[in-house]
Amino acid sequence: MTNHSETTGSSENGDIEPTAYDRHGADHQVTLRTPAELADALPYLLGYRPEDSIVLVALHDRGGRGRFGGRARLGIPAGADDWEPVARQLAHGLVTGSERRGTRPEQMIAYVCQEPAPGESGREVMERLRPLVQNLRTECGRLDVTVIEALCISDGRFWSYCCPIEGCCPVDGSPMGLPGTSVLAAAATYAGLQVRGTLRELRSRLQPWETAAVLEQEAALDAAGMALVPRILDAVDRVDVAQETLDLAQLILSRFAAAEPVSGALQSDLRDDELLAHDEAATLILGLQDRTTRDRAAEWMEGDEAVPALRLWRALARRCVGPYGEHAAAPLTLAGWVAWSTGDDLEAREALAMALGADPDYLFARLLHQACNEGLDPESIRRCLRAERKDRAGMDADGAGDAEATDGSVPRGASGPGGIPAPVASPTASRRRRRARAADGVEGRPRSAELDGSRPRTPAQGTARPGGTRARTSGKNGSRRHDTCSERPLPGSNGIEGDG
Repeated sequence: MTNHSETTGSSENGDIEPTAYDRHGADHQVTLRTPAELADALPYLLGYRPEDSIVLVALHDRGGRGRFGGRARLGIPAGADDWEPVARQLAHGLVTGSERRGTRPEQMIAYVCQEPAPGESGREVMERLRPLVQNLRTECGRLDVTVIEALCISDGRFWSYCCPIEGCCPVDGSPMGLPGTSVLAAAATYAGLQVRGTLRELRSRLQPWETAAVLEQEAALDAAGMALVPRILDAVDRVDVAQETLDLAQLILSRFAAAEPVSGALQSDLRDDELLAHDEAATLILGLQDRTTRDRAAEWMEGDEAVPALRLWRALARRCVGPYGEHAAAPLTLAGWVAWSTGDDLEAREALAMALGADPDYLFARLLHQACNEGLDPESIRRCLRAERKDRAGMDADGAGDAEATDGSVPRGASGPGGIPAPVASPTASRRRRRARAADGVEGRPRSAELDGSRPRTPAQGTARPGGTRARTSGKNGSRRHDTCSERPLPGSNGIEGDG
């Protein structure tokens, strides 16, 4: 099993950028020879247990043995009429993505995973999904890539669609092994690989609340919108709003960092929700709609800042309730960025896909989603953000070194007449200097230097959708918002090797 950052599709059908891999570790190798071993391998290939999913895994020939390459996943469409185009999209995307990386797959393994509906058996699921698997095999064949095994996993059992021996496989399927008990599981644990539960569990940390507190949070968002939107739209006041937003965010980050750790994702999220007041969350959500403010918040991406920042962005995404769903694009994109920057590609892809679900035109999320799926190194973006931060700190230092402020006061540490320590410039004077720089267009960096190269986003500046010219002004008024088959060697292969 290869220890690579696999590519999956988004949480929604139709949004996928599968790629191949260019890193091959040889420290931990496991050879898989049977369908049972392949079925057991799937969660370790993806890093989570897929639900309602179609998964394709590319194989590359290495001396007569297959080696895992790229992975791609899409949800199973509810309507069978969509199966053929989805199979075409998945096969074409994985093959072309692999070709872009110079490693066209020679073979494929296909999986379909779905739990039975009420009153349905696992075998009935397998039979119902057979046409979908045939579509996958056909589309891969059109691309001259053979599907050497196709498995259905349902209700704790698996079935092979490719077994050539009549009567070989149990009609009711073969039982899956207990999680974590196989040689592969041991190798994966040794290699430091994690299985993160299901995508549903991961997304639940980023989805809006569905509790009694929703109405209170919505009221706080309404109040924050009334207070902040006019100020954000004002060319001078927006500078103060940006600084107030960032100051409040840093206060919350300190609060999160000082909190006692708890075990478990759910308990951790509940603790963070208790540490964040409704009005604080509302102020941050509205303030982050300004893209320059959001880009400055993206600088909390590494070191001691990254973990509390990721917790804060998750918490804010959960507070984008009711008609404020579209506002979640900003905190979800920040959560995806910090996750990617810290090496968690799985959460990064899901958070960025959810950001695009909240606002399909959110350019920063689209660029990051594409870069993450392409397997690019986030360090290039980190360097850019570090440079922005350093340049801004240099600007502030230059301003603090001026002999005299615009209101006649002098910086801290300077001396007045006769060597008497001069008074410290007041916060009001500092604010006036900021206003003056903003009026001249010199606050920090030019607005054209934003990461996504677009205009600042405020609650009243949502991107127009095709067919309409609506602008978003507030959440309520503007948001859209005998088991012989299991021991059968795979045809045409002496086994599939990978890194555990």
